[in-house]
Amino acid sequence: MVVAAVAVAACERALVHYDDTPGGPELAIPARSDLKDQAIWRTDIDALLFLIDEHAAFCAVHRRAFRTLLGSEPTPEDCLNYFGDFEHAFRAAANSKIAQNGLSAGKSFHLTSRDVARKLIESEPKEQGE
Repeated sequence: MVVAAVAVAACERALVHYDDTPGGPELAIPARSDLKDQAIWRTDIDALLFLIDEHAAFCAVHRRAFRTLLGSEPTPEDCLNYFGDFEHAFRAAANSKIAQNGLSAGKSFHLTSRDVARKLIESEPKEQGE
């Protein structure tokens, strides 16, 4: 569980860093127990962040990626809802990117719309004969 503790600490550092900035955006810091399974919206970078517990780091998905996935200009709420509906694909894409790029534990990264779309297509049920 050391990895989980490192992940929570990294999450708290990422959130607190921007909270300390004079005149910077104020962020609500979730309770420790809420960080593991929560996606958050960061207005300062216009992106959704979710914790990859096993990797002890954050994965970011920019609003532009959601615009491509949704086919329209999404609000932060639209992005959070889409993530909630297809979280399995986002997490699969994140794990795939970690493996393909050999990312070391604790190194945060981002997903593109292509990363997520690939996993959405892979998770679609195949019809007989395909």
